[in-house]
Amino acid sequence: MRSGAKVAVIGGVFVLFAGGVGYGAHNVLGGGDDDGGTESKSGAVTKKSGPPSAEEIRATAEDFLAAWASGKATVAAQLTNNAAEAEPTLVSFRDGAHVSGVTMKQGAPVGAKVPFTVSATVSYEGASKPWTYSSELTVVRGLTTGRPLVDWAPSVVHPQLDKQEQLKTGPAAAPPIKAVDRRGRELTKEKYPSLGPVLDQLRQKYGDESGGKAGVELVISPPNGADTTLLTLSEGEPGELRTTLDADVQAAAEKAVKRHSEASVVAIKPSTGEIRAVANNRKDGFNAALGGQQAPGSTMKIMTAALLLDKGLVAADRKAECPKNAMYQGRTFHNLDHFDIPDGTFTQSFARSCNTAFIKLIDDVHDDAALAKLARDTFGIGLDWNTGVQTFDGSVPEGSGGEAAAQYIGQGTIQMNALTVASVAATAKNGGFEQPVIVPRSLDDREVATADRQLSGAVWRQLRDMMRATAQWGSGAQAMAGVPGDKGAKTGSAEVDGQATSNSWFAGFAGDLAAAAVVQSGGHGGDTAGPLVASVLKAR
Repeated sequence: MRSGAKVAVIGGVFVLFAGGVGYGAHNVLGGGDDDGGTESKSGAVTKKSGPPSAEEIRATAEDFLAAWASGKATVAAQLTNNAAEAEPTLVSFRDGAHVSGVTMKQGAPVGAKVPFTVSATVSYEGASKPWTYSSELTVVRGLTTGRPLVDWAPSVVHPQLDKQEQLKTGPAAAPPIKAVDRRGRELTKEKYPSLGPVLDQLRQKYGDESGGKAGVELVISPPNGADTTLLTLSEGEPGELRTTLDADVQAAAEKAVKRHSEASVVAIKPSTGEIRAVANNRKDGFNAALGGQQAPGSTMKIMTAALLLDKGLVAADRKAECPKNAMYQGRTFHNLDHFDIPDGTFTQSFARSCNTAFIKLIDDVHDDAALAKLARDTFGIGLDWNTGVQTFDGSVPEGSGGEAAAQYIGQGTIQMNALTVASVAATAKNGGFEQPVIVPRSLDDREVATADRQLSGAVWRQLRDMMRATAQWGSGAQAMAGVPGDKGAKTGSAEVDGQATSNSWFAGFAGDLAAAAVVQSGGHGGDTAGPLVASVLKAR
């Protein structure tokens, strides 16, 4: 055993105790990645190279954890390959997080990675609570010195910690909330996991207005944005916050997205814009349903059809050419499996999602920017929505040439998510845009986005009827078969560079509920995303 270190071996792992810990037997401290070779007989220092040995990995991890546990942030930082960045984070662990009584339980290395468990006590103004979590570090060879060093990243201190973030313990930034749905039923992260990011944002924004009292928390605090709570020392008193969500629809959405990885779904009430459900099933935890940015595929044809109908270039019951392939300004476009519809109507082209029927009409519009204008002025896309939480509200840039053609079928530069596509379906059902909201406007009297104009009566009726045809006998019929009542749909598949299988999209409505779903690499919209939307619509 190295002189001065208090190390116990328990179950094959090293346990390092804070207080009186010796370190430095294996590392000469003096400034991050410096000094550290072997001295030859001639007195010259030879820098080591190659991956660290098993003994170097074990010893370096042990020295670093011992220094960190004893509160010597400067010493621990010098054992990393970026002391300048490591030291402030290690200091914040002790001083900002108010951590004491630290012990480190070092696990057996797996290659250069060393897992460990941190056990400590967090205390603040009379409130105290134990805190235990696991992390890992990696030992690398210093580039300039050859010394074995901890490869620095904030996630070493805590796996959720990122650059420029700090650990802090103190009064919570906002009181806790008791979020309830439109009928007063409580919404919790435990029962509805997808709502975690939403509830965190609602608390940060509306906690002070909900009548609650803040507690004491250990949080990860970013320079901008909401804190992430790691440990609650005292609960505080929650205030009630009413949302527009519906617990039944939310439960259906939570269950639906579990069928596929990387899936998201949103449901909206078309007549009011009230968001009824938000759900995600993603490995990265990102709230893609509200913040994603992806090409929406043929669900975009809802807006493209509205444009062509508005220009008088097509009518639902009029013939529309749908060949197997179409070329526009040097780019060739084709239909799925190269199908065609001889002597078909525009309704048939829409219901079966014929790409070429839309591409062939671009020149007749005489304005490559027309689709972008309609998306903004009629469907409200990109108008900076104030939903009550952070959202990406869609982007349909003005295109030209072949790029404009790709936009007509939901490819190219268009960026949407489940929220915005659900809103498009809701506008088609309602006849006019109602900005989505997740908390009532009356809560804070905030301004909401409004469209410059509604769909004309003739365009609205034809567009809605074409979506009905898609749900009854078109590409969305199988997915929507079990949805009762008045219903409509649009399928979509979006090709993504470097991705073998297209993203699956589906938008639909039934009664006064609209929904949209996307499944990464899900393939055809009717096969994968469609059943998710149908499940949500059945819960209305």
